Amino acid sequence: MTTEVVIDGKAGAGASASYTEAMKDAAVLRGEAMVNDFCKYDFSTNWASMGATTKQMLGDIVSSFVAMEWILYDTSAYIDRNEAADKVNALRDSMLRNLAALSQDQDVQKFIGRAI
Repeated sequence: MTTEVVIDGKAGAGASASYTEAMKDAAVLRGEAMVNDFCKYDFSTNWASMGATTKQMLGDIVSSFVAMEWILYDTSAYIDRNEAADKVNALRDSMLRNLAALSQDQDVQKFIGRAI
């Protein structure tokens, strides 16, 4: 649902270099599972049938989730804990705003209703 480039950009320059690609991949799977569970629909399996706007929202949610995990993995490279906390708060707010919008989107609800 997202790309490493987007995740890297959201985590920022202070993100730990020891957070491996395998760790990112595992976090992406956890993020996708969280979205699927929240919406009670398997977007991952049905990705090809999603519209561009829905895909963008899903990608933003998952990339924010992974970037938060990455930042919290090791905050020592940030100026202080407040800098890391501010980034995590902004990413969390973006993720929650998009989750709420996605769950209320009438087109998504209709699509899910047809698929069930």
